[in-house]
Amino acid sequence: MAHGRALVADGADILDVGGESTRPGAATVSLDEEVARVVPVITALVADFPDIPVSVDTYKAGCAAAALAAGATIVNDVSAWAFDPGLLDVLVAAKPGYVLMHSQGRPDTMQCAPHYDDVVEEILAFFEDRLGRLVRAGLPEDRVVLDPGIGFGKRLEHNLAILRRLDRFLCLGRPLYLGLSNKTLFGDLFGLPLSRRGEATQVATALTVAKGARIHRVHDVAGAKRAVRLAMELAA
Repeated sequence: MAHGRALVADGADILDVGGESTRPGAATVSLDEEVARVVPVITALVADFPDIPVSVDTYKAGCAAAALAAGATIVNDVSAWAFDPGLLDVLVAAKPGYVLMHSQGRPDTMQCAPHYDDVVEEILAFFEDRLGRLVRAGLPEDRVVLDPGIGFGKRLEHNLAILRRLDRFLCLGRPLYLGLSNKTLFGDLFGLPLSRRGEATQVATALTVAKGARIHRVHDVAGAKRAVRLAMELAA
């Protein structure tokens, strides 16, 4: 809760709450444990900040349902409901905002041997297929944003190709959502430890604004806000 308050003070527009890490190699958490971790936090955040949308970072249908009942209004799902097909039923019933993300494989194995012939076009085809399935199932298209999943089943060259051609995904007419903050790609490029990737994150955030990224999931909210404002001022 203290961290949530600090994020709001720094200018966060959305609070994203997760109870299971999805970093490469992360261990899974049981449904009961995940719900126990996130629901009290979501309940308290919604009470303290009624004007700030709360997002739940989960791929489990049961956790998403519990979080939405507690006041969350967005589901941020790394799996595009592939890990728990029941999540689609929750989305259609509740019609929350939905982050449709691309990932190749599960978090515990996704970085073992990712392969693409054309990473951008393959992700675009994935988005077209999944977006169509969501709409046909009953989730309005205007509830969906697209996340190409930087670092989720991608090597450095794949991540860079996605970022260079980020505007390719704008043809689908949905906002682009990016999770670049402190990612391994900055370690791979510059040899930076996790604690020293903030500057690279801010530069990448500013550059991707110009390529159409409208929503940025970050750790340093104040720094990202400055980077985004600068990018927008220079583009005006």
